[in-house]
Amino acid sequence: MNSTPAAKLSRRARSLWQRAVAFLRRKVLFRYRLVLITLVLLAVGICAGAVWGPPGWFPPSAVILTVLAGGLLLKRKSLAFLLGVVAVALLATALVLDFSHVGPGLAVTIGVAGVLAYLLSGVRERLGVQGFGGEKMLLELRDRLRAQGRLPDLPQDWGAGAVLRQAGGSSFGGDFLLSRLNGRRLDLALVDVSGKGVDAGTRALLLSGAFSGMLGAVPSGQFLAYCNDHLVRTAEGEGFVTAAHLSIDLETGDYLITSAGHPPAVQFDNGTGQWSTTDAKGVVLGVIPEMTYTPVEGRLRPGDAIMLYTDGLIETPGEDLDAGVDRLLGAAEGMVAQGSGQGFRKGIERIVDTLGKGGNDDTALVVIWRS
Repeated sequence: MNSTPAAKLSRRARSLWQRAVAFLRRKVLFRYRLVLITLVLLAVGICAGAVWGPPGWFPPSAVILTVLAGGLLLKRKSLAFLLGVVAVALLATALVLDFSHVGPGLAVTIGVAGVLAYLLSGVRERLGVQGFGGEKMLLELRDRLRAQGRLPDLPQDWGAGAVLRQAGGSSFGGDFLLSRLNGRRLDLALVDVSGKGVDAGTRALLLSGAFSGMLGAVPSGQFLAYCNDHLVRTAEGEGFVTAAHLSIDLETGDYLITSAGHPPAVQFDNGTGQWSTTDAKGVVLGVIPEMTYTPVEGRLRPGDAIMLYTDGLIETPGEDLDAGVDRLLGAAEGMVAQGSGQGFRKGIERIVDTLGKGGNDDTALVVIWRS
């Protein structure tokens, strides 16, 4: 029995419709279909309201809100479908009303918003998160990084303070602090990843987890050697890292300090009333395999203090680093004049404010003192 042309056309149309629905469900509507359907209905509803609704209640420009929401909540294929619906709805609105309501300015504005939303959606799709999930992940990483560097509560005869500021006021940067109190032994590591602000923040987040796992878990005098081995194995031309590691016995005040290309730590001797630099030196991390870092021994007596810092406090283009260290020591004299404990605690912020170059570089300052 031969089918009529009308029946063949009906079967073909039904087949095409089924394929289109299957494609949309598989490629477009799969995971975000409810969000996509909602935004499509909103876009169509806004344009329909502009044509038949109360004057002034449904401006066609309001569809830009659906485009921006799509950039946050949809994947690129779903967003492309939404942008197509928005374009068709706006064109229909312009044909029914007149082009004065949907002029070139609105078309360009929505077109630019669509491109930006598409790029934003692509970044989120690469991350594997939509909506505000990416921002939440970064906030959690930032909070964990800060928690790792939070100074622990020390015995009554000890005090500690730290200030870390990232370039440009960012929450992420190349300077980070790690601390761990194991019984009566305090371990601190101040690390400076090459670069500034957010550019160095990604590596700092990655390294902070690895270095934190080693802090206090490996012999104090070998911590930087372990860090160096880790960087040699994992870093591939990503820039250098400097670090200083301080391990203090809170019973005796004896300490070990090692440095890997870091500015020299400085110690205040309460007996002489003078600040002086320590002799700990070493090659930056991640450059030479199987590097050995020799620790320098010292002791903090009552009234003494030791200070770790990053080059953001002392480095000035075209000037020798020793001049920057001298400025730092001069600023540190003001802390001693106010009395050891209270002066050290209040003076840390003032030193960073004075020498921090207005937030143009990552800066960090840590002071440990014995009352």
